[in-house]
Amino acid sequence: MKIVVIGKSGQVASELNNLSNNKREIICLGRNELNIADKNAIEKVLTHLKPDAVINAAAYTAVDLAEKEPEQANQINGYSVGNLAQACHSLSLHLVHLSTDFVFDGNSSTPYLTTDQHAPINTYGASKAIGEKLLLELAPETSCIIRTAWVYSTYGNNFVKTMLNLMESKPELGIISDQIGTPTYAKTLAKAALHAAKNQLMGIYHWTDQGVASWYDFAVAIQELAFDKDLISKNIAIKAITTADYPTPAKRPSFSVLDKSQNSNTFPSELIVHWRQQLNSMLNDLKNREN
Repeated sequence: MKIVVIGKSGQVASELNNLSNNKREIICLGRNELNIADKNAIEKVLTHLKPDAVINAAAYTAVDLAEKEPEQANQINGYSVGNLAQACHSLSLHLVHLSTDFVFDGNSSTPYLTTDQHAPINTYGASKAIGEKLLLELAPETSCIIRTAWVYSTYGNNFVKTMLNLMESKPELGIISDQIGTPTYAKTLAKAALHAAKNQLMGIYHWTDQGVASWYDFAVAIQELAFDKDLISKNIAIKAITTADYPTPAKRPSFSVLDKSQNSNTFPSELIVHWRQQLNSMLNDLKNREN
């Protein structure tokens, strides 16, 4: 199969780019190669490349900045998804679209179901909800949505790499303990998205790693595992703080655990792994890259 990935420099796109030895099997397109705000341009490029499926890994992910740039967030995360949906539908191409836990408000006490209604509490979440709605409206029978959360990898900027830098440069850290979710290693998310594209899955799926954590829990695990691997040279005090102690321009869901109970029936079992084991794998990958 030939898969076109929309997005090139992001974490998931970078991981997808590594999944094929044949670079003509997975083709990653950045902004210079494709403007997803232009539906005609999308159809032209896809007609030329003749892929079997498309994975949309492009997104405006600056959650706080989105509060100041709602038009840009809505265009990339929302209306451009509609453009992709229309183009893929007209060309009979299967489309896999990556979305987010932020389409929910975080007020639940149980994991969010794929059927739960949108209730975003910030601009970023609202923009992603627009994209989901357009996709389900325009190409419901030739697409799937994969919602994910707390994505990290050896690529780009993310919580794990930020923590490693701060743990080397700071005497102590205060990390939020009252936001609950699940970390997700982008390498495995990429494999799940590729599985969805190759098998032309339809509907909405939730994909994170297994288990539950707070950002504080995540940070403590990062320090413990990274120190054991000599990725950091010292252990520092990590203190639990509340969301109120660390105000941000965009509100965050306090609970964003996604229900993944159906994944064992749909995705390969070797991809369904606890987040701590995945974190260990990522840190090993990072150490190998540095060596």
